[in-house]
Amino acid sequence: MDKKWKPGINHIEFWISNGENSLPFYEGLFEIIGWKKLNDWAYSTGSIEIYFKEVSHARKDTLGPRHICFQAESREVVDSVFHYLVRNNIKIIRGPIERNEYSEGYYTVDFYDPDGYVLEVAYTPNMVL
Repeated sequence: MDKKWKPGINHIEFWISNGENSLPFYEGLFEIIGWKKLNDWAYSTGSIEIYFKEVSHARKDTLGPRHICFQAESREVVDSVFHYLVRNNIKIIRGPIERNEYSEGYYTVDFYDPDGYVLEVAYTPNMVL
């Protein structure tokens, strides 16, 4: 039997404090890394969706994931993200940098989104899935 669905993440609901600040940032980022825009508040790879919800009651000190890492299809995509971040004065944590201790050829840039959430874009050609 051919399965339509396989185990994985279906979607991520991402809370943001201000759509006017965050949505243009994510639109530019997702255009570089190849996510398709579904509407003004949602994007998809075809197998996972991320959508944004503007909330005024979110606390930045709540427990949860440390960061989200988006897969890049090449080192050039990571470099393009880096240049996008620099052009938009986004605070970069590290990179672009190779982190061969993760896997051979692992190439990454880590940065903060407009609300201070940690994001990563990495090219991982030899990572075992």
